[in-house]
Amino acid sequence: MRTPRVRPGRLRQLGPVNHLLSGLLSRGAGVREAHLFTTLGRNRSLFRFWLAYSGALMLGGRLPRRETELVILRVAHRCDSDYERRHHVRLGHRAGLTATELERTAVDDLTGWRPADAVLLEATDLLMATDDLDDAAWRRLRAYWDERQAIEFCLLVGQYRGLAATIRVLGIAPDR
Repeated sequence: MRTPRVRPGRLRQLGPVNHLLSGLLSRGAGVREAHLFTTLGRNRSLFRFWLAYSGALMLGGRLPRRETELVILRVAHRCDSDYERRHHVRLGHRAGLTATELERTAVDDLTGWRPADAVLLEATDLLMATDDLDDAAWRRLRAYWDERQAIEFCLLVGQYRGLAATIRVLGIAPDR
């Protein structure tokens, strides 16, 4: 873990709106202060746009919550993002992933997963490795997920991959 390059903001740096949002979101995440929110919130207007986009993908998307968390946890594993993983293990549990499934999102072997889950994990791995899905992988994805869900899947992987990089570059410290 590197020393934070951007320290978490307080009321003065965040402004009243982002300070309030960060507090509410931190409580929702089950922590006193989520450093992700108090760090990104320093970019006041962009933070709110990012929250809307992230919220649309995570909470308001067409993929079921359980499957969304499955993909996010796989991205966190592939990016070696402990910060993302810690938060989304809790959220994944709330969304219906079992303790065994949560652990297995960090294991490369796809045997034993439900077929639709295995397809999502395989597609996540391929997209992370190649920035693409070949035609066969796309057909497997579409066998379980409609067009809108497939688009959302691509955006979800990209969002959380970018977030993992942002967390690493900024040196966002783990939450207490």
